[in-house]
Order: sequence, then C-alpha cells, then structure tokens
Amino acid sequence: MPDQPAWPDTPELLAPSQMPKRGKFGSERARIALWHSLAHIEFVAIDLALDMAGRFGEAMGAEFVSDFLDVAADEAMHFALLARKLEQLGSHYGVLPAHAGLWEAAHATRHDVTARLAVVPMVLEARGLDVTPAMLERVQAAGDTGGAKILARILDDEIRHVGFGTKHFLRCAEMAQAHPESLWQTLVKQHFGGAVKPPFNDSARLAAGLSREFYTVIAH
Repeated sequence: MPDQPAWPDTPELLAPSQMPKRGKFGSERARIALWHSLAHIEFVAIDLALDMAGRFGEAMGAEFVSDFLDVAADEAMHFALLARKLEQLGSHYGVLPAHAGLWEAAHATRHDVTARLAVVPMVLEARGLDVTPAMLERVQAAGDTGGAKILARILDDEIRHVGFGTKHFLRCAEMAQAHPESLWQTLVKQHFGGAVKPPFNDSARLAAGLSREFYTVIAH
C-alpha cells in the first residue's frame, strides 16, 4: 500500500492552525464551511477504511477485510450525500481549504494494526459520536431537516464503524495476551498527538463496545 493515497488537486490541504474561521453560525459562509469540513472528513475516511483493509487484511483475515470494505462503502455514501448538500447550497467539495492532519494518524500507525485500530476507529471516529448530536441539534434548530437527516444517518453508521474497530482491537489484545483497556491507553499515548477530551457520548460509545474504562483514565 502507498504511504499516501492519490488525492485530487483540491481542496488545498492546510495545517490545523492555518485553517480559516468558519464565521458566525447560521451565515451562508458558515453553513458551506460546516458541510465542506464534514465532506472532507468523510472523503478521507474512505481512504482510511480502504487502507485498513488493504494494508492489514492479509494478516487479519476475511472478516476484517469485509468489515472495513463495508466501512469504506458507508463513508463513500456519506461523502456523496454531503457533496450533494454542498451543491444544493451553490458550492462544491474542494472550494475551501481542508484539514491536512486527518491522514497523519494513519501514516503514524502504518506498521501496527493494533495501534491503527486504537487511534482511527476508537479515537477519531469515536470523537464523531461525541460531537455529532450537538451539531445535529443546531442544524435542526436552524430548520435544515435535510441536513439533520444526513447527520442522523452518519451518526448511526459511525456507531457500527467504531464497533468494528473495537471488535478487532479486542481480538488483537487477546492474541497479544494483553489487558485491552491498558493496551489501548498505552497505544493512544504513543501514537495520537491530540487529546482525548470530554464531553463523551457514553451511550453511543458503549453501543459500539467502547466502555468508559477505556477512555476516562486518559481524558483531559
């Protein structure tokens, strides 16, 4: 597998500190920036899932490959919904700069499937479970029922995705004869540069098999 997928010329990829502000919530600029950022997350998530299947599938087996190909298909569908949403707003994916850091977690864990599972599904995708409900409420309050339906669908699917990651992580921990929560905490500290921070959507995380014993110890 290549160290980096082939990406289109746009959007321009910037460091997190260089990303422009979205503007006041509810403005046209802010709405386009919100849906564009979500589209970019889903676009990169397609690559993350395919890289997981292609890079580690031979060692991990057919169920692993099938699970992450399912994830890739979901992410592609999410991206299509969001791209269409942008077009409805008179915009398109690639018109704004995007966060360059999303692939870093994949690159940093390219030699270790257990670390990849710990960071990508169980930190990055789990963070989506935490932030999406509040975003959904704000979109609903603004009267955007179509956008709210998209976010609700994404939230439901992401619970499955975190569940796939957690399931295969637990299998890796069992093969290594390691305590799952302690192993996860160690790998996150080693390979994730950001913070695991509240508030947490504990019910959605638990539905994905990710109990509080994993993340509350290192949360800050």
